Amino acid sequence: MLVQTNQGQSGSAHVVVIGNEKGGSGKSTVALHVAVALLKAGQRVATLDLDCRQQSFTRYINNRRAWARRSGLDLELPVHHCIKLGETMQILDNESLELVQFVDSVSTIECAFDFLVIDTPGSDTYLMRLAHAMADTLVTPINDSFLDFDVLGTIDPETYSVTGESHYAEMVRDARRKRRQLDGASTDWIVVRNRLSMFESPARQFVADSLNALSLRLGLRSIDGFTEREVYREFFPRGLTALDDLDEATLGTHPGINHVAAREEVTSLLRHLKLPIDERGRRRAANRAEWFNQVNKPLEVHDIFGAP
Repeated sequence: MLVQTNQGQSGSAHVVVIGNEKGGSGKSTVALHVAVALLKAGQRVATLDLDCRQQSFTRYINNRRAWARRSGLDLELPVHHCIKLGETMQILDNESLELVQFVDSVSTIECAFDFLVIDTPGSDTYLMRLAHAMADTLVTPINDSFLDFDVLGTIDPETYSVTGESHYAEMVRDARRKRRQLDGASTDWIVVRNRLSMFESPARQFVADSLNALSLRLGLRSIDGFTEREVYREFFPRGLTALDDLDEATLGTHPGINHVAAREEVTSLLRHLKLPIDERGRRRAANRAEWFNQVNKPLEVHDIFGAP
């Protein structure tokens, strides 16, 4: 499912930031699917919700934890942190309180986990910019429309050619520059087209062409994400993902063709993200699977005393 690439700095978590300066683009859905995929690959995963007010990512994970407890299902869960909203009358005091939480969380995570998945708010905040500057992989979901494209670039209304970069793209470019200056590392920026129509249309092709043109200017990669499917919204109350077992016990309903199609979309997305999965994680996943296969089998004598 996931592609192995060169691992980053030894002993430091690979930071995956899900960011877009616009709400409603599917950031929390993408964030949980990435986290669960990494957990299923045997990686040690922590998650961080920077959307202090909305907290959709936190509620998604809490729903998953509650459903696992209620149903008795073994659903993978990351170690989760959520930044609490500063509620003083002073903006600088609030930012200071939130920054302390952020630094404490990252310090706890960075050497104890393989991956840190950060969900950011759909607004320009200090912590949102800080997270973008520390991203090893930046994933920007956008709805497949020119309305969402507007946070990235401007276009000519007649020819649909790209004429410039917008505020969010400029912020990301600045964050990537600061990252290179700080430690010489580069951020892999992937724009994910979400809520794709099941049918081809001229407008859909125009958006794709505009993203391809913008990728040459900004050094990003554009890939297809999730089709507009009701199943993605149905997953939220139980904290499920398309990667979980597609059976009636897990879903609460008989799985259909849309569930299968959603899993294929998610698998394709994760493959194209090219996240660095190390061999130790693969062995952990294989060992865990073997343990689950053996857990209900009676022990043999040689299992207890060892081979002679």
